[in-house]
Amino acid sequence: MNRLQANICLLCVTFCWSTEVIIFACIPETVSPFATTCITFLVGGGLLLLAFFKRIVAALRENAKKLLFCCIFMSAMNAAYNTMYQFGLDDFDVSTGAFTLSLTVVALPVIILVQRTKVEKKTWISSVIVLAGICVALSDVMSKDQVPGLALICAGCVLRAFYIIKLNEYARKYDPVALAALICLSGGIISFFFWLYVQPTTFFGISWSPVIIASLAIYSYFVVALAITLNIFAQRRTTAADSVIIYSLEIVFSVIWSVFLPASLITPVQLTPFIIIGVICVVAGNLITIVNFGKNKNKQEVSGA
Repeated sequence: MNRLQANICLLCVTFCWSTEVIIFACIPETVSPFATTCITFLVGGGLLLLAFFKRIVAALRENAKKLLFCCIFMSAMNAAYNTMYQFGLDDFDVSTGAFTLSLTVVALPVIILVQRTKVEKKTWISSVIVLAGICVALSDVMSKDQVPGLALICAGCVLRAFYIIKLNEYARKYDPVALAALICLSGGIISFFFWLYVQPTTFFGISWSPVIIASLAIYSYFVVALAITLNIFAQRRTTAADSVIIYSLEIVFSVIWSVFLPASLITPVQLTPFIIIGVICVVAGNLITIVNFGKNKNKQEVSGA
């Protein structure tokens, strides 16, 4: 897999992640977000464990302590920034929320630079263009009441930037399947304790229905097991900075879902000139990143490694 193929793979991952808004719409608000994370991560990790048991055991035998520590560390960061997102997004609609979550594209190159690692010129160009699109889109909808939520999301974006940098590093050191399975399983266990704290009845407190079961099953396979594994495989051949730029395409998919899907599935969003300009900037920033890979696919990665 070369860098161009890796980024096409990341594009597929981003598409899978963008469907979260549709799946979550089918899950009642009475089901805690911690419950959703716990169940889907445990099921997704369990599926990977069953399918690749020998491979995962072999990876653990080779370097059990360091691999387990890395996975627990990553899962803790994942749980932390997702919790910040869950509370911060309460004041935003689907498309606006997608734009705010993509502020990671600003934090990550800066963090890499602070770590005295070179960041490619095209990455800065892409980041600035995507940031311009985010600012334009938010300028039309932001209010003073949303500032606390935005601040919480920004903190989560900084933490997510660290997460992506470390994931990019660990993906090159350890078996991708083992890393994905163990991150899912440890993430599910950590989420269970949060769930237990907010809802002591846990599994018995959910009013199970075919819709809830189907939604959790789809999320477990496509958004957790498949997307996380593909993401880690892709991280071995790309950079952390370029990954987060491609992740910003979730904005485009989210806007498409919110405009064209029926109100019974997702809260409709009116397509304004500000949103259109924002989406165009995000697409332009990604084209700079992806197209240049075709010319430099054999170039050694210099950032995020």
